Formats: sequence, structure tokens, C-alpha cells
Amino acid sequence: MTFWYAVALNQHDEFEKFVGMVELDESYFGARRIRGFRGKLKRGRGTLKQPVFGIFERNGRVYTEIVPDCKKRTLQPVILGKVSKDTVIYSDGWRGYNGLVSVGYDKHYRVNHGENEFARNKHIHINGIESFWSFTKRRLARFNGVKKYFYLHLKECEWRWKRNEKELQNNLLKILKKFN
Repeated sequence: MTFWYAVALNQHDEFEKFVGMVELDESYFGARRIRGFRGKLKRGRGTLKQPVFGIFERNGRVYTEIVPDCKKRTLQPVILGKVSKDTVIYSDGWRGYNGLVSVGYDKHYRVNHGENEFARNKHIHINGIESFWSFTKRRLARFNGVKKYFYLHLKECEWRWKRNEKELQNNLLKILKKFN
């Protein structure tokens, strides 16, 4: 079993529902440019890039899932399956997050990026998940585009997030013992 498969299995096995305060966000992964195309490519929604949905537990874990789109009907089942109902949710104003209060999440706060609002009242923000996306994109840029093993690289980034080298080494030894 390779390193990446072991880490991905570990991330899946160790997962428990998120409780406390979580941040929700979507990001898009893909080429910055396309050969032969002149002009600027669109960013974010409406592109040919791969959408990825993320859940970030403040001061804790990250969960990512490759999704076909970022519509409400796609994101809500993921949220319902991964986030406990008594959790405080922070998200941006994307309409895919509409209706979370009506399915049982009483505390859902939003930041409206469209109006240049990035934080409100010091604790209403999604800076943690945005920081994770930045870390992941910088890390994946080293591989000059990951297509075949994108899922495994994504899970590795989850595993590496906010861990120092010593902690990563100890955790990796445990993972390899567990799966070998």
C-alpha cells in the first residue's frame, strides 16, 4: 500500500462528525491557463475547473470532498452527513448554503464577500478554510497539475494541515503500522 492510499484511508477511518464551530466553503482546482487560449480565464464558479467542498473545524480538522457542482442539492447532504446539528456554521453568501436553518442548523452565520465583507464581529469569518485552500493550492502547484491522483493529494493536504514535521512523522508511523 502506498503512502497516499494509507493517508486517505486513515482520513476516512478517523472521521467523526464535526461539532463546535465550523466553516464551510467551496473552491475550484484546475489550470490557470489553457494552451492555445488567448485571454484571461474565468475564476471560480462557471469554469471548467474541478469544484471541491470543504468543512473546517476551528482549531481542528479539515474535511474535503470532490463534488460535481456546488448546488444546494449537492452540498446539503454532505453537510448533513458530516456536521452535527448543534454546530455553529460560518459560510459565505453562496446560495448553495441557503436552507441550512430549515434543516436543523439553528446557528448559521454568513459573510458577504460580494460587498467586500470578510469578517464581522471578530468571530464571523471563514478565514480558516480560506487559509486551507491557499495551503492546498500552493502544495499542489509543486506537482504541476494533479489529475489522476487528485483525491489522494487532497486527502494528504487534509492530513498535513497545521501539523509540524515531528507530529507528521509520528502520525505516519502509526498509519503505516495500522495498514500494513
